[in-house]
Amino acid sequence: MEPKNKQSFKKFSQGYTFKILMLVALVLLLLIPLSMIKGLIYERNRTADDAEAEIMEAWGSQLTEAGPIITIPGVRTEQLRTRTERDGRTEEKIEEVKHPFTLVIMPENLNIKANFTTEIRRRGIFSVPLFSGNLSLSGTFDPADARSSLAPNEALSFEKAELIIALSSQKGIRKIEKAIWNDHDLFFQPGNRGYYLFRKGGSGIYAAIPAFAGNKSAFDINIAIQGGQLVRFLPVGQDTHVAVATDWASPSFQGSFLPGASTITDSGFDAVWDISYLSRDIPLFWRSGDGPNEYSDSLFGVNFFRAIDTYSLNTRAVKYAILFLVVPFLTLFLLEVFTKKRIHPVPYLLSGIANIIFYLLLLSLSEQMQFYLAYLLAALGVTVMMTLYSRALLPSWNRSWYMGLVITISYVLLYAVLNAESYALLIGSIGAFLVVALVMYITRKLEWYGPDE
Repeated sequence: MEPKNKQSFKKFSQGYTFKILMLVALVLLLLIPLSMIKGLIYERNRTADDAEAEIMEAWGSQLTEAGPIITIPGVRTEQLRTRTERDGRTEEKIEEVKHPFTLVIMPENLNIKANFTTEIRRRGIFSVPLFSGNLSLSGTFDPADARSSLAPNEALSFEKAELIIALSSQKGIRKIEKAIWNDHDLFFQPGNRGYYLFRKGGSGIYAAIPAFAGNKSAFDINIAIQGGQLVRFLPVGQDTHVAVATDWASPSFQGSFLPGASTITDSGFDAVWDISYLSRDIPLFWRSGDGPNEYSDSLFGVNFFRAIDTYSLNTRAVKYAILFLVVPFLTLFLLEVFTKKRIHPVPYLLSGIANIIFYLLLLSLSEQMQFYLAYLLAALGVTVMMTLYSRALLPSWNRSWYMGLVITISYVLLYAVLNAESYALLIGSIGAFLVVALVMYITRKLEWYGPDE
């Protein structure tokens, strides 16, 4: 005859309470491989970012543009008087001290027109959206207000005036197709002459302004340029008009200003911005040393957004993984209860591992094909496997097909959550509520101490 303590433990281990505790322990155990898959997704994402950075470095980087602006060297002359006493007489000496400065002037009107064609470049299984085309800058400068701000002892050297265009990287410039100042040609050279109008704006081009006497002038510049991922502009003009047109069908408008008008179709998009100097914190002119001269907060533009970001979708899928571990366990437990066939803990563990493998399959397949197809194949494989395994554990198809139905509904719900980003929390919380409510309803009359108590 078995000892009483051994009989009590055996009785407890055969009860439903023990089985529930075991399932909780299995869920906690499976969080370990889940965290490893999260780490793998992060690592693959970093690898993709590195591959994209290498492509971008060779192609021309992201395009951020500010300008053109005029810089005019000037000198402020001050008289320094010194008095000395000698032999009872006072002698006065006057010296002239010159303080150099630079007057920076923004355009009166600035028209920017960007017309790009896009393509996808790949390195291995990783890709990045790139663009190439024309960047046109035209408008006028009127230095009258800036000149009127000068003191009588200040003078400008108009013959040394320069036109500067700041860029995040000049590597994407293919050629200057046209550069006209009034009726004169401009000859650009690399460099932004130390004017950092935005963060990471340590590059650019500049040109000496020919025959400039401080009068109202017009410019017309056309640059063949290439880059990738995004375009940003700084509205330096008193009135800035920007028009961007590309064949990219999924733009994401970003920055301090949204377009006043835009058209998005399957064949591309075009967008227009009209920005007044009153709506941004950039002065119309200033002197070197008067301020930070860094205005990144006023940048605006567009990202060449990829509608399906594989790694962000995989990351979001893993966030909901614990729910989709619990549901198969509960389904198998309820099937065990109602078929009255005891199931060993090992099949529960194997079913949990199968659902973990789904996320690994999803990650690996989605790197090779479109996400929806990768999701379909991974979900179909795990659903078929779990259904057949349930049939092997249970007496007949009458009950085991429920496993396939539950798994299918779970993956359909997960896919809906992944593709409805704005409503993901709502869908997920309603789904969790319905699962708990259904389990409570099904088990409302269940004897949790087991059939023998």
